[in-house]
Amino acid sequence: MSDALKNRKNLSRRDMLVGSAIGSASVLSAPAVMAQGAVTEWKLVTSWPKNLPGPGVTAQRIADQVALLSGGAFKIRLFAAGELVPALGVFDAVSNGTADMAHTASFFWQGKIPASVYFTAVPFGLLPHEHISWIEQGGGQALWEELYAPFGIKPVMAGNTGVQMGGWYKKPLQSLDDLRGLKIRMPGLGGEVMRRLGAAPVGLPPGELFQALQTGVLDATEFLGPWSDRAMGFQKAAKYYYSPGFHEPNGTGEALFNQAAFDTLPTEFQAILLEACRAENGRALAESDWENAGSLQLLQQEDGVEVLSYPEDILDALRVTTGEVLLDTSRQDPMSNRIYQSHQTALKRLSPWSDVAMRRFLSARDGFA
Repeated sequence: MSDALKNRKNLSRRDMLVGSAIGSASVLSAPAVMAQGAVTEWKLVTSWPKNLPGPGVTAQRIADQVALLSGGAFKIRLFAAGELVPALGVFDAVSNGTADMAHTASFFWQGKIPASVYFTAVPFGLLPHEHISWIEQGGGQALWEELYAPFGIKPVMAGNTGVQMGGWYKKPLQSLDDLRGLKIRMPGLGGEVMRRLGAAPVGLPPGELFQALQTGVLDATEFLGPWSDRAMGFQKAAKYYYSPGFHEPNGTGEALFNQAAFDTLPTEFQAILLEACRAENGRALAESDWENAGSLQLLQQEDGVEVLSYPEDILDALRVTTGEVLLDTSRQDPMSNRIYQSHQTALKRLSPWSDVAMRRFLSARDGFA
């Protein structure tokens, strides 16, 4: 046997031993709870009906991924809205330790934390990809964590339902006058914009919207996009579906972790939890775009829904009033102002690029598909 062949065989044998050692080290470096057969269990509460297309599916998928990636050593039990706490009680439940984790949307906390709305959506604000860029690259995550820190909560993005629709209306909108006295469910800053234009916003959790629309408690409601909205049955109570969703150009869901509970997790479990949420941002957005496209066709072709655009005088008034609402919100406290300024900086930075890269492409693509 030649010296070269012997060297190759020795090298191959040595590589196998090194590879075996690395594999053993990987097993040994796993959390002690895995090796000992112990299981970490968390409670996850959501603001959504169980398995609701969109955010309800996302919440369950995050729990499933955590169990899978941890080899079953970290299990998260999901409680849908109302099963453990009310839909809008999940923030407090995580804060006080009733639950370890929640899946929800930040604009629900506008009453107690005015600037929280920025981390779901801002009227005429950032699109999904722009919002993710602000959070991950533009300092948004640090501000978000600072905002929730007094409540003992760590927030992260966890799924995205994409660009939203403007909402369901029982009667068509002809002009700005049709908003006056309109009983509409629209959370976040969009609801305040509508109030200033004469509408009467009504605060209701998602699970109560269909009945409220059907019985006349509401004249109009928004929720998400065609996929989730059709699953909620809104097309049975209203036939006029408006766009654009000026109030929610983005649909970021948030995962809330009890900070003390998160800090006690092994670092490997922390990483698994965070990456499961991050992966869901892209997966849920892709799913929502695909399913929204199909559901929009069904709404129009099978359910008799009319998809309409807001009249120009309404859009003009919405833009002007949104600017006023955002300025007023920024003046409520120093933290709100910092978040407003950061968001506006991101909008000014990203909008010209989106205009060149996306708007012009979409115009050029017209008539091709």
